[in-house]
Amino acid sequence: MPFIILAHDKPNSERLRAKLRSEHLAYLSARKGQMLAGGALLDQDGKSIGGLIIIDTEDRAAAERFVGEDPFTTGGVFGAIQILTWRKTFFDRQRIPIEGRPSS
Repeated sequence: MPFIILAHDKPNSERLRAKLRSEHLAYLSARKGQMLAGGALLDQDGKSIGGLIIIDTEDRAAAERFVGEDPFTTGGVFGAIQILTWRKTFFDRQRIPIEGRPSS
């Protein structure tokens, strides 16, 4: 099953986020084949407060390495990080049949 990486920025990390953004995006671009989706989490004013990545792996350790080596993690932007297993039920506007369960 894929994993969701949910990362929240540390308080007052806006400057550090801006400084490391290009390095973070280059890191993600080099690994885009591993990702199903990704993007910034925004507050109600549109300010980045974290990120979400859905990584296509069956290996939790790979998801941990992925976020652990991200420049936003190593550089101190990300604080609280959750790694959650994700069971696809809907993906790319389609219902995903799950073995043993009706697909309608």
